[in-house]
Amino acid sequence: MADSRKFRIWRGDKEGGEFKDYEIEVETGMVVLDAIHRIQSEQANDLAVRWNCKAGKCGSCSMEINGRPKLSCMNRLNDYAPDEVITIQPMKTFPVMKDLVTDVSWNFEQNKRIAPFKPKPRDADGQYRMTQKDVERVQEFRKCIECYLCQDVCHVLRDHEKKATFVGPRFMIRLAGLEMHPLDTADRIPAIKNEYGSGMCNITRCCTEVCPEHINITDNGIIPLKERVVDRFYDPLLILWRKITGKPAGK
Repeated sequence: MADSRKFRIWRGDKEGGEFKDYEIEVETGMVVLDAIHRIQSEQANDLAVRWNCKAGKCGSCSMEINGRPKLSCMNRLNDYAPDEVITIQPMKTFPVMKDLVTDVSWNFEQNKRIAPFKPKPRDADGQYRMTQKDVERVQEFRKCIECYLCQDVCHVLRDHEKKATFVGPRFMIRLAGLEMHPLDTADRIPAIKNEYGSGMCNITRCCTEVCPEHINITDNGIIPLKERVVDRFYDPLLILWRKITGKPAGK
């Protein structure tokens, strides 16, 4: 059974734009991306939207729906009241290219800055060995689909525009996945403090709340990194112990 639904979609480019209203017939089970495609097909052929898999795994269709960062392919129309106008706009943290499409290339540049995985030498028999507990600890971070919703909701990037000093939640969990990897030997702690801006995050957990893969970004990723920075640079007992023993800080 078809029903009529109203939408308000931001239209424009880097020079500016405005919200425009649309009304279409929708069917049970449709998601927001379906509605956008119908509007694109029937009323606005030049409406720009980025999408790919329509299964919540590519992270392409990130946008803001009624003010909340979401994947449009995983957001059902029946989540909203029948008479509610659904407002759709591009992610605010990144520059608009056209309509609902933003330029997320800044994220790619942050990724390049991070020291890559550096494994320790293999054991005498040519094998690497890890405990299952260690494997599971970092596996969570590998679920990231790079939708950048966590980057979009992060107030350090979104409201305070501190892109020059903070890499954002997505790359904090990438750093966590590397730092906690049992085979990795690279020391990224100084860079996490000085270059990647771990101290900028005040752990509001808003990034965790919007993650479509339910990664516990704050508690399992960012907070442990902040703790390692504190242990290295601010804990007087550990600093004294390292001076007495002459042992390096380690990971």
